[in-house]
Amino acid sequence: MIKKESNNKARIRRHARVRDNISGTSEAPRLNVFRSNAQIFAQIIDDEKGTTLVSSSSLELKLTNGGNIEGARLVGKDIAEKAKKAGIKCVVFDRGGYEYHGRVQALAEAARENGLEF
Repeated sequence: MIKKESNNKARIRRHARVRDNISGTSEAPRLNVFRSNAQIFAQIIDDEKGTTLVSSSSLELKLTNGGNIEGARLVGKDIAEKAKKAGIKCVVFDRGGYEYHGRVQALAEAARENGLEF
């Protein structure tokens, strides 16, 4: 019997493959997205220093339902505003092994609309 790989293990493999090509620098840090069933999280990371520069999440914003597209838009807007305050205007987008669709896409588009370039 062939054992099927779990969805999360497959996502982790995809994310590792993407991370081979994407790295955040001081000039253009990495905007990483993680989504669970109930929440969505975003971090801007400088991989050269190994530090998180800015972060935001639906938990931090105390959204009643962070697991929907509207919650993702609010997190995207918040991360862009925090990045502006920190002097970050250009990032590379790391979708975390997820499809660029739904909540991930909504977060990215909201971040772009509020001033982040990627």
